Amino acid sequence: MNRHPWEQLRHHEPLFAQARGDIAVSFEFFPPKSDAMAETLWSSIQTLAPLEPRFVSVTYGAGGSTRERTHATVERILKETSLTPAAHLTCVGAPRDEIDAIAREYWDLGVRHIVALRGDSPEPGTKYRQHPQGYRDAADLVAGLKRVAPFDVSVAAYPEVHPDSSSRAFDLENLKRKVDAGADRAITQFFFSADCYFRFQDEAAAAGIEIEIVPGILPVSNVAQTRRFAEMCGAAIPDWLNGLFEGLDDLPAARQLIAATVAAELCGQLYAGGVRHFHFYTLNRAELSYAICHLLGVRAR
Repeated sequence: MNRHPWEQLRHHEPLFAQARGDIAVSFEFFPPKSDAMAETLWSSIQTLAPLEPRFVSVTYGAGGSTRERTHATVERILKETSLTPAAHLTCVGAPRDEIDAIAREYWDLGVRHIVALRGDSPEPGTKYRQHPQGYRDAADLVAGLKRVAPFDVSVAAYPEVHPDSSSRAFDLENLKRKVDAGADRAITQFFFSADCYFRFQDEAAAAGIEIEIVPGILPVSNVAQTRRFAEMCGAAIPDWLNGLFEGLDDLPAARQLIAATVAAELCGQLYAGGVRHFHFYTLNRAELSYAICHLLGVRAR
């Protein structure tokens, strides 16, 4: 006689039962564009700081105003909190000397961690173009930063092929070049399948890439916004995820609950597979990341 489904589930351990708080987390923020956005950002930083993240990164774009906001945010984190800030730097729109000068300013300020990225074209729909006197790509930038100072350098990795890459092999070769240039760890672009991450991890190991590859987690509460992000980085949004958020445009609390559930399940699967460091793309909001960390056993101290 067939067993009742409950008989099969009775000894199945809950997804987070083994979460002992034995993980490290990091968070990504973006520099605020207004006083109201600054208030939201600092409220989020104050909420997440007691979780004692390894570092918090601040995104960066080409152009003076964005660069200045990034610098100001990093400086404030450094001076007003006990957190370790990681400043993003890209190759876009600046010569090597200018980027090196920014890096030296960060070092003199006390910043020891840089997230080194090639960056995307500031003009939507156009391909990235190297500045005539600039760094060629992220691997070149990593090498340059290591010449400036002994920074702790994180780089990007893509579990799904980057839109500018011709193949998975090219992606892995590019990541290997960044590692050989001195990268200390890689942080992945967001993804929605644990299998996707573990396959990529195995492929990277087979390619001789031995640095830590940290999964980047994006809790989704706005599908349209996430779809735009996904188009820029080559991430796939599964149909089932679209379906979960249907009919919730006017129900923000329900969207939050579903977003937390989906991201927490992904983190639980990664945890069960041995992952012990998670990087959260917070979009300057603390609630979802905080809730997921709580499920994983990370508690304020």
